[in-house]
Amino acid sequence: MSDVKTPIVQFGTSRFLQAHADLFFSEGTPARAITVVQSSGDPARAARLGALAAEGGFPVRVRGQQDGKVVDEERRVTSVRRTLSTASDWAELSRVVTEEAEAILSNTGDSGYEPKPADDQARPDQAMSYPAKLFHLLAARHAGGGKPLTVFPMELIPNNGKVLKARVLEIAAGQKADPLLIEWLNACLWVNSLVDRIVSEPIDPVGAVAEPYALWAIEAQDGLELPVVHPSVQLVEDLEEIERLKLHILNLGHTAMAAFWMAGEADPDAIVRDLLAGEVGEQVKDVMKTEVLPGFALRGLGDKAEGYLAVTLERFANPFLDHRIADIAQNHGQKLERRIGAFLAWVREVQPDYAAPTLDALCAREEA
Repeated sequence: MSDVKTPIVQFGTSRFLQAHADLFFSEGTPARAITVVQSSGDPARAARLGALAAEGGFPVRVRGQQDGKVVDEERRVTSVRRTLSTASDWAELSRVVTEEAEAILSNTGDSGYEPKPADDQARPDQAMSYPAKLFHLLAARHAGGGKPLTVFPMELIPNNGKVLKARVLEIAAGQKADPLLIEWLNACLWVNSLVDRIVSEPIDPVGAVAEPYALWAIEAQDGLELPVVHPSVQLVEDLEEIERLKLHILNLGHTAMAAFWMAGEADPDAIVRDLLAGEVGEQVKDVMKTEVLPGFALRGLGDKAEGYLAVTLERFANPFLDHRIADIAQNHGQKLERRIGAFLAWVREVQPDYAAPTLDALCAREEA
């Protein structure tokens, strides 16, 4: 095991984390050492786990367009100094969380918070969900006299910090935890955040290919400090603004493109950048200009929406990313409701007669 202290304990080994937080902690100020934890116990990922902390780090290839220029470069991630598994290294993991950790971050998948039968057990068990494992680790830290720490969930769940805190406190109540432990858990900072970066493919045995754009937006609260200073890490007063921009420009743009594509010849192998350069792309740009941006302007976000749209179109045009529109078109009905229907409802809260004939037609087409 590494003898370097690691103030960051990360649950998750995904290529997204490799090209996102792990890279930021390597490049940022101050550089932060990480213990990466595999919580799934999946033996198929054992090679990845072993390679993450290899001497010399691992590569992240950044490829795409930014500010009108083509970017194609390799960066090295050297922040990961130790790797552990909840299945085989629990004692060492508990020591690290108790003695070294200042912050815990996670990206365990959108279903990672779902309760499991083993969550009710009094002792840690590999079959537990991530929140239950986290409860036992935090309880051990409290018992060892450790200070409250900061928890940064990165799962794509609205109010992820509040949701994770509520689940851990629910588990604590089920375990009939000492009131002093409950008080200590409440003294920890549970942080809402939003992450965004397209990570297109892995590098074997570890590493990833990612677009230049990256964002880790962290919602401010009393006592919170950013875990690292890096251009892609932003402290914001309220995440709703960024969530709306992402959902109703980036995601809405993808869904509108899929709808226009399905209404045409619908080549199953079509990719986003080629569609953007053709008739479908013109339809997307037109609906953005005439119906989406004016809606954001009504909400006081006109200038920010224009800037975000420019960056989004540049991301769509990434010459290195083969993003199939057929993949985006999966679960199309749900995406129409969440991305387009919700946008129209949001705008019509302030202007009930807001005209958006193309977006209304896309939603109506699905309902027909």
